[in-house]
Amino acid sequence: MATETFSTRFQDLDSWPSLDILSAFYEGQLSAVAAVRSSLPAIAAAAEEAVARLRRGGRLIYVGAGTSGRIGVQDGTELPPTFNWPDDKLVYLIAGGEGALLKAVENAEDSVEQGIAGIRGSQVGPNDVVIGVAASGRTPFTIAALQEAKARGAQTIGISNNSGAPILDVCSHPILADTGEEVIAGSTRMKAGTAQKIILNLLSTLIMVRLGRVYRGLMVHMRATNAKLRRRSEIMVSQITGCDDATAIAALRQADGDMKLASLIALGINASDAQAALAHSDGNLREALANFSDIKG
Repeated sequence: MATETFSTRFQDLDSWPSLDILSAFYEGQLSAVAAVRSSLPAIAAAAEEAVARLRRGGRLIYVGAGTSGRIGVQDGTELPPTFNWPDDKLVYLIAGGEGALLKAVENAEDSVEQGIAGIRGSQVGPNDVVIGVAASGRTPFTIAALQEAKARGAQTIGISNNSGAPILDVCSHPILADTGEEVIAGSTRMKAGTAQKIILNLLSTLIMVRLGRVYRGLMVHMRATNAKLRRRSEIMVSQITGCDDATAIAALRQADGDMKLASLIALGINASDAQAALAHSDGNLREALANFSDIKG
């Protein structure tokens, strides 16, 4: 496995000046970013299929062990506040359970039985999207979970940092970011972890865009849970419609904070027609606005 390979280039790393050590780490991070580019077509294909399943009521299910599992949880937990993705449409299957997020659990990643049990216990089905992340691509827990999910008809996405890894063979959508050897041999929280985070960011954000939760580069489906975000909502409604602050505030109040609905109301569309247009377009504001092209081009 390339991620476990010892590099003679860095064998005296601990004797280097601090700035030189940091420069080596930094170069590694840049190479991790570059490694993701070749995986963009695979990410796009995985996202397109995921959108179709999620529209049928499916869930996003993150599977992983150790660093990879924690990165998956970080990605998923950011989706509800940013895109108002429902909490009940997120599942996390972490080797060793939730306690492993804060403290390593010995041998948890080797448990095939736990991986299978997690999928069965979550009642994974054909509408679900299961994302397995493993730098080595060989983690038994994650591979077993993906195999069980695939057998149940779910979409399975496998992310690895080693070419030829088993995880890439057992899933329906393999995504490889070949980050190679680490500056500190085997420390996949570095280059491999950075590439995983980027891939998950790209994948989940593209899914949210395709689900109509972004309009003109704005987070029109976010949860406005504090004063700062409520003010951001008002500004976004004004940006979308060209209305003044008072109109945006009134529209948001009438729409109970729903920015897409508020945008239509701020354009002078009555609430019932606005709701109908959004329902007809599966919540896509651009498509809903097309029904009122005489008001908003």
